[in-house]
Amino acid sequence: MLVGSWKDSQTYVCIKQKACADCGMVSFLEEYPNGEDFTEETLLAKIRHWNEDKAVHGILVQLPLPKHIHEERILSEVDQKKDVDGLHPANMAKLFSTATHAGAFKLNWNDFTSIPFHIPCTPQGCIKLLNRINDCQGIDIEGKNAVVIGRSNLIGMPVAMLLLHRNAMITIVHSCTKNIENIIQQAEIVVAAVGRANMVQASWLKPGCVVIDDGINSVDAPDTKRGYKLMGDVNYAEAKEVCEWITPVPGGVGPMTIAMLLRNTWNSWRRATGQIEG
Repeated sequence: MLVGSWKDSQTYVCIKQKACADCGMVSFLEEYPNGEDFTEETLLAKIRHWNEDKAVHGILVQLPLPKHIHEERILSEVDQKKDVDGLHPANMAKLFSTATHAGAFKLNWNDFTSIPFHIPCTPQGCIKLLNRINDCQGIDIEGKNAVVIGRSNLIGMPVAMLLLHRNAMITIVHSCTKNIENIIQQAEIVVAAVGRANMVQASWLKPGCVVIDDGINSVDAPDTKRGYKLMGDVNYAEAKEVCEWITPVPGGVGPMTIAMLLRNTWNSWRRATGQIEG
């Protein structure tokens, strides 16, 4: 569901629809471009309808929503089993529970397809990228000193929790952190999700570290066809000379976010059809 006429949101939705088509998933879009004239109750009614529709296995409300609509109320209305964005409060609460490390509630955090609830797509994509790096070069998450830059509910906090579930040592830095450069310099894994173009300089990074850049910032570029270009939170041109691995922007975390959305939807269908538990 797309409410409003933000160009970025329209672009993201088109990419998601194309990805669904490419892998054989049926998707449909409810679009309300006049977002300011759209009522919260209308949106809630549509979500309730999809919650009851057995043919629907995933519901995604594209964020941000217009200011007059309460985002938390909307996200809470989505059936948590169909919440393929992983943003329902119940799914977030499960992610933040450390009871999943022992006893009857123990989960295998090395295999997201076995987790019986939805995990936010971008943080999940970050861990998938780190897993691939480990496959290629044996850089395991466990025991590593990881610094997450940013504390948002969308990326910073959930990715920190996922790293903790994989037994990394976590530090979260943010706008009020003192000596932020010194803290980042100690990190073997850096996840940047602060929304400030080129904030992280090469001099801030430990040689040989791994950098996952979640930032996507529009920067004016009058000489280009679009008049702007996309940049990450890390100064890629300089940092790539210091890091062992670094994700580019665009083309790094973004495609993984889409892939994890599709995987969440696939898992939702598998649970609904009794192929896996959850």
